[in-house]
Amino acid sequence: MKSLLKIIVALGIVVSVSSCKDKLNPNYQYMPNMYESVGYETNAESAAFNSLTGEKGKVGQLPPAGAIKRGFVPYEYPNTPEALVAVKAANLKAPFAISPDDMKKGEELFGIYCAICHGTAGDGKGKLVKQEKFLGVPSYKDRVINEGSVFHVATYGLNAMGSHANQLSQHERWLVAAYVVDLKSKL
Repeated sequence: MKSLLKIIVALGIVVSVSSCKDKLNPNYQYMPNMYESVGYETNAESAAFNSLTGEKGKVGQLPPAGAIKRGFVPYEYPNTPEALVAVKAANLKAPFAISPDDMKKGEELFGIYCAICHGTAGDGKGKLVKQEKFLGVPSYKDRVINEGSVFHVATYGLNAMGSHANQLSQHERWLVAAYVVDLKSKL
C-alpha cells in the first residue's frame, strides 16, 4: 500500500511538472533582457555618452586635453618644410642604440615598405619606378640626408611619398632611418 502511494505521488508530480511546459508560451523570465535582447544597429547613435551640454556622444569618447597614449613618444617637429630643414641641421639620431639585429630588422622593413619605390640598393629604381608608376624617386646617393631627416620624411611623407606613420611604429621608423643612412654610405 505504501509503495502504491509513493508511485501515485511520484506519477502526480511528473504529470504536473510536464503539463506546465508549453513551447509556444514560455514560463516566467527572471531576466527578460537576457532572453530577448534589443538589437542595436552597428554604427547607430547611443545615449550612453550624452553630456549635460547636449552634445551627443562626443564628450565621453574624447581623451582629456594633453593625454598621450601609452608607449607613445611625442615628435616635436611639425609637418613643414622649415621643420625638415631644422631636423637636418639638428642631425637627430635614434633615441636608442642600434644593434646589428636592429639593422637587420631595418633592412627587412625597408624591403617591405620602401624598396618598391626606392629600390633595394637605394638607387631610386624600384619596381614601381621601372614600371613608370612613379617617376622622379631620388637616389639616396644624390641626397643630403641623415637619420633624423629620413625619420621625419617617413613620419610625414614628402612630395609624392605618403606618410608611413600608420604602417610603421616610431621605433621601426628609426630602424629604417638607420638602415637608409647605412645604405647611403655604401652607394
